[in-house]
Amino acid sequence: MGLRHQFLPIYAGLSLPPWGHPGIPQEDGVKRQLIAAVGVAAMAVGLAACGSDAKTDGGNSAAPTSLTVWLTVDAQQNWPDLVKSADDQLTAKYPGIKINHEYYGWKDKNPKLDSVLATNQVPDVVEMGNTEMLPYMIKGALAPLDTSKFENSGAWLDGLKASVTYNDKVFGVPYYAGARVATWRKDVAADAGVTATPKTYAELTADLDKIQAKQGDKFSAWYQPSRDWYTAMSFVADAGGSIATQDGGKWKASLESPEAIKGLTAWKDALGKYMKGDLTKDDADRYIVYGLGQSGMIYGAGWEGGSAADPKFDKTGGKLKDNLVSFVMPGPSGKNLSTFLGGSDLAVPVKSKAKDVASEWINFFTNSKAQDALVKAGNLPNNKTQLAPLKSDPKVGASAEAAELSWFVPTAPGWLQVEKANILQNALQDIAQGKKTVEAAAKDADTAIDAVINNA
Repeated sequence: MGLRHQFLPIYAGLSLPPWGHPGIPQEDGVKRQLIAAVGVAAMAVGLAACGSDAKTDGGNSAAPTSLTVWLTVDAQQNWPDLVKSADDQLTAKYPGIKINHEYYGWKDKNPKLDSVLATNQVPDVVEMGNTEMLPYMIKGALAPLDTSKFENSGAWLDGLKASVTYNDKVFGVPYYAGARVATWRKDVAADAGVTATPKTYAELTADLDKIQAKQGDKFSAWYQPSRDWYTAMSFVADAGGSIATQDGGKWKASLESPEAIKGLTAWKDALGKYMKGDLTKDDADRYIVYGLGQSGMIYGAGWEGGSAADPKFDKTGGKLKDNLVSFVMPGPSGKNLSTFLGGSDLAVPVKSKAKDVASEWINFFTNSKAQDALVKAGNLPNNKTQLAPLKSDPKVGASAEAAELSWFVPTAPGWLQVEKANILQNALQDIAQGKKTVEAAAKDADTAIDAVINNA
């Protein structure tokens, strides 16, 4: 989820992740909505896009005469030259092939995709949000791919690689990424005698202590919504824990592990000291709350600070615009806090009659040269090799460094049920409000997770 998708390159000096833009939060709505189960009743074929014509049933023994590519409007609006470059490379290899492009908004894409998957007129390439991949992989709607055909596949970012992998098979290619960063107000920090961003968690908490003391109890030194499970699970990952682990083909919830308890305790302690806002909130309107001027720091999508500084949301008299600084969030472990990556993947529906050629187009669209173009448009690349030099770029350096260490949700058959039941959100709110101890909430959450996580 993520996490989860509209994109604008750079806003208010901050890098914007691919799963959100000012004023239009998505999941990661900032929550990207979970899709309905794949395989819904077929709708009229007239709704479907034209699929590819191929000379053979598999589309793999001879070149198809056409290829249909579904992308979101992000590509159409922000990097159309990259689309054309991939097309030109493919047509150079297969003269006469017709490439059909269809562009969709994120809310429209999956309902359309669900309707055509029951027909024989599927697209050959489809863009998916990384948190959207899992149910389609589980239901067998996507074709397994040979990673050796894709440049930089050995260096894909961990969180993106996990999003395209199910039962040890790869069903997609990471396209671009977006990480979470800490953003704070340097004017508020300076008032408390803090002149530099922290590099360690000890420095962070010491700085937040000073800010909290200076601003008083009605001010959140760190505005951190309790129901934001992406941040809480980042603390779990930082401590070496996880939501669930797999053993013998079955998934088992693991929030009761000593590592997970340690991470949840650190998260709880931070909320108790620095979060003075509503403890029933999620992160969907975090950037709006931040714009009210009653908090010093947030940890979230890189675009959120810039959105808060938009005149529509900045209620501080314009103070946010020139006072926001983003930095990599340090973790209690001594390493950077492991981040949940947002982003997009590209997949090939299993019913495509042009699977091999579709894979070639995807490679042209995601290879090193293509990633360079995406970086220039304000994205993070899909691989660690090209990510490394970006860490010194003042515009995207914090996001680039944060993206190097990432985690993803369990790729379990019943994960959608875990999310739909708000198991993690409810447990975290109980902890934040003092209704349950960390240990009791973790135990109850594990029980609820175990009841559904292996059920497709």
